[in-house]
Amino acid sequence: MGNREDLLEAAKKCLREKGFSRTTARDIANASGVSLAGIGYHFRSKDALMNEALFEVMREWGDEMETALTADIRPDTTPAERFEAAWDRIVASFDRLRPLWITQFELVSQLDHLPEVHKQLAQGILEARYGLARLFEGIDPAAEPERARLVGTFYQAMLTGLVGQWLIDPDTALKGREVAAALRMINL
Repeated sequence: MGNREDLLEAAKKCLREKGFSRTTARDIANASGVSLAGIGYHFRSKDALMNEALFEVMREWGDEMETALTADIRPDTTPAERFEAAWDRIVASFDRLRPLWITQFELVSQLDHLPEVHKQLAQGILEARYGLARLFEGIDPAAEPERARLVGTFYQAMLTGLVGQWLIDPDTALKGREVAAALRMINL
């Protein structure tokens, strides 16, 4: 790999281990073996590098979730069983990705001061909504954009709410079975 790639990989590692706001340029330089000046040369600033690392890690998480949500599904699995298993897998990923989720909540609170991050998060959430609609309901966003938007937004709201609750109190946060039970109880 070249210096740019080394810096990006080191920033992703630091992001996973320390989070966004606690990672310094020196942390990234030390983890990558590249000089501090390399950050400015390749990315203009530590923040630009961290932004790119954050969005790359979130895309990787999305790809990982897509693989996890579609793996090991028996042909005789009911939609309710698939739903529960999917949410269990998502919740299981929270612990491993805790610094990233904390980072996202930190960044949301600072959006008014970070227009570049705001723009990227808005694009990322749009992609996530469509991805969730495709994963959970098999909706093709190109064929049914409004249905994908509505369903994906609902799943994104559930995901954001669940991770927020999990960050505060993981022991009482809902598991997949409980999410499904709660939806049945609502009975619209």
